[in-house]
Amino acid sequence: MNFRRLGRTGLRVPELCLGTMTFGLQTDESTSFQILDRAFDAGLSFLDTADVYPIGGDLSTVGRTEEIIGRWMLERGNRHQIILATKCRGRMGDGPNDEGLSRQHILDAVDQSLRRLQTDVIDLYQTHFFDPKTPIDETLRALEDLVRAGKVRYIGCSNYPTWRLAESLASSATQGIGRYESVQPRYNLLYREIETELLPYCRAQDIGVLVYNPLAGGMLSGKYRKGEAPHEGTRFTLGTAAKMYQRRYWDDIQLEAVSELQKESESRGLELVSVAIAWALQRSEISSVILGASRPEQLDAALKAPSIDLDPALNEVCDAIWWRLPRQPVAEGYR
Repeated sequence: MNFRRLGRTGLRVPELCLGTMTFGLQTDESTSFQILDRAFDAGLSFLDTADVYPIGGDLSTVGRTEEIIGRWMLERGNRHQIILATKCRGRMGDGPNDEGLSRQHILDAVDQSLRRLQTDVIDLYQTHFFDPKTPIDETLRALEDLVRAGKVRYIGCSNYPTWRLAESLASSATQGIGRYESVQPRYNLLYREIETELLPYCRAQDIGVLVYNPLAGGMLSGKYRKGEAPHEGTRFTLGTAAKMYQRRYWDDIQLEAVSELQKESESRGLELVSVAIAWALQRSEISSVILGASRPEQLDAALKAPSIDLDPALNEVCDAIWWRLPRQPVAEGYR
């Protein structure tokens, strides 16, 4: 596994990261352990999770994913070999302060994550998405205190549009406190909005970029066909996540685009999964690509990606497809 620097920091992370949001709902604990073992054996020592996971769940399931990871690290005795990233911001209970990026919630959330993960430090602690009801300086000072207390080593954010990230960096500079060293946006062959402003900004400010959803929720596996209904047990039908994923990707135009990409990949003897991830890894701004899986064998094609070089003609096809896809409105604070 190749390593890349996380932005301007001295931290080097594997260029592939294991996303775990399926653990505990779509994927049971035994299968989650198998996925974690398969990833770790292949050199994926970088794990990304969040306190609200598993995806598609509700208040009865929040925290379950972190608990699974904590038990796995304890059983394997490998915490010191893992780069561990988690997030806070989402609703974790019924109380008025059980969500958001206030000092109150952040300090409570980190202690609960540490308990579930059975560790004394989180390597990368990320704000899951922006909180417009809390001053940026309050959030950043709370995160700075966590670093100083030794509970967190680096801080990052997720799903911040460029202008929100710029506000945060300006606030850090004005106050003389730690800044976000990474951002985690959605990015794949069907969704490339971050290329316009966010990636150039991150390059200029030397901010690490950890991209998620590189397979568009499984769409870029090539298993779906125009005219079919979404498969049961996938993100397109899973609990509270189903509507979001169908809104993002489920339409005939995108299904046709995936079919074309699959044909172009297979004509070169490549799997579409491998191509989609190799395509994202071409960007110099990207520190790591976050992979998700609901079965261990789903990692096999993804693990081939770092060794694949895409030819110019295939890259041209990818660009042409993107420019003819429909554009969608962007929800405030969540891209």
